[in-house]
Amino acid sequence: MKSPTGPRRPPLDSQSLGQRCAGRVPDQGKSLPEVTVRAVVIDEPGGPDVLKVREVPDPVPSAGEVVVTTVAAGVNRADLAQRLGVYPSPPGAPPYPGLECSGRITAIGTGVTGWQLGDEVCALLAGGGYAEQVAVPAGQLLPIPAGLSVRDAASLPEASCTVHSNIVGYGGLVPGETLLVHGGASGVGTMAIQMGRALGARVACTAGSADKLATCRDLGAELTINYRDEDFTEAVLEFTGGRGADVILDIMAAAYLSRNVAALATEGRLIVIGMQGGTRGELDLGQLMSKRASVRGSMLRSRPLDEKAAIVTAVRDQVWPLVGAGQIRPVIAAVLPLAQAAEAHRLMESSAHIGKILLDTTAVTAASG
Repeated sequence: MKSPTGPRRPPLDSQSLGQRCAGRVPDQGKSLPEVTVRAVVIDEPGGPDVLKVREVPDPVPSAGEVVVTTVAAGVNRADLAQRLGVYPSPPGAPPYPGLECSGRITAIGTGVTGWQLGDEVCALLAGGGYAEQVAVPAGQLLPIPAGLSVRDAASLPEASCTVHSNIVGYGGLVPGETLLVHGGASGVGTMAIQMGRALGARVACTAGSADKLATCRDLGAELTINYRDEDFTEAVLEFTGGRGADVILDIMAAAYLSRNVAALATEGRLIVIGMQGGTRGELDLGQLMSKRASVRGSMLRSRPLDEKAAIVTAVRDQVWPLVGAGQIRPVIAAVLPLAQAAEAHRLMESSAHIGKILLDTTAVTAASG
C-alpha cells in the first residue's frame, strides 16, 4: 500500500516563520510574549465529540526545550484513552492529546545545542501534539528522514520509538529469529513488520481482513493470520516447525495471554504494549518456566526524559538510515484537518484503517467550543 506523500516544504525564512508565529522570530534562549495558538482540548471525558478546537496559551520553551510550530500530528490509541479519561497526560505535559508531531523549530530555550530556528523536525511527545505549537524536550527531536515530506514524518516518532525500544531494546531480536506482531495493519504493526524484516527476522502477524493481510504481506510479513477465523498459536507453531516465536509484540494483553505463551519459543520474549483485550488474564507459570520464557509490560509515554532521549537517539542511529534507504516507509491511511479530530478518532475506533492517521495542523478549518 502506497503512502500518500505530501510535497516536501523548503526551510522557512524569517518572514515565513513570522507569519506562523504572530510576527515573532525569537532569539535563542529568550522567553516569548504570550499569544494564543489553537489546540484540540478535552473539557470532559467522553466520545469523539468532546474534542474541541480552542485558543490556548502559546507554549514557551523551558531550559532544554524548543517550540515546534507543527505541520501535522499523529493519532494514536493512547489519544482515545486520554479522551475517555483513563490515560491522562503525565505531570508537566500539555493537557491536549497528541504523542507525536512534525514541523519546524520556531523558538529555542536555554541550553539547547545542535538545533537551529527553522530546522524541520518530527518529535516524540508526552502530550500536546494536537496543536499549532508545542514545547518539546530537545532530546525527543528527530530530523526529517531523507525523502519524506514534513507532514508524513509525523507518522514515525511514536511507532518507531515504541517498536524499536521493545523488539530490540527489550526483546533483543536478532537476525534469523521469528517475530509475531499482533495488529499487523495498525500504525505500530506496519512499523514492526518492516523493522523486523529489515533486522533480518522472519515476521508473522495477525490482522482482521483480507485487505489488511495483503498489506502486511506487501510490507514483508511471511505469515499472515486472520485472527477472526484462524488460531494464531497453531499457525505460528506450524510456520516455525513447532519451535514458536522468539519475540511477540502484543496489543491485546489478557485476551491473548495464554495463547501468546503457548506460541512462544524456548527463551521467547512476550512484550505487552497494549491492553485492548483487557488487563486480567490467566498465566500458566509452569509453561512459562519450562520454556525459560519471559513476559514484559511496556509503556513509553511515562518514561523519564533521559530514557526517552536514549530511545530517540537509538532510533535516529539505527532506524532512520533504514527509512532513508526505503526499507521502512510510512503507511498513512488518512490525513484530516485538526478541526476534524473527532472524525479521526471515529476512524481509529472503527479499526477500518490501515497504518497511521494524521491531523494536518496547518488546516484548522473551524474553531468551536
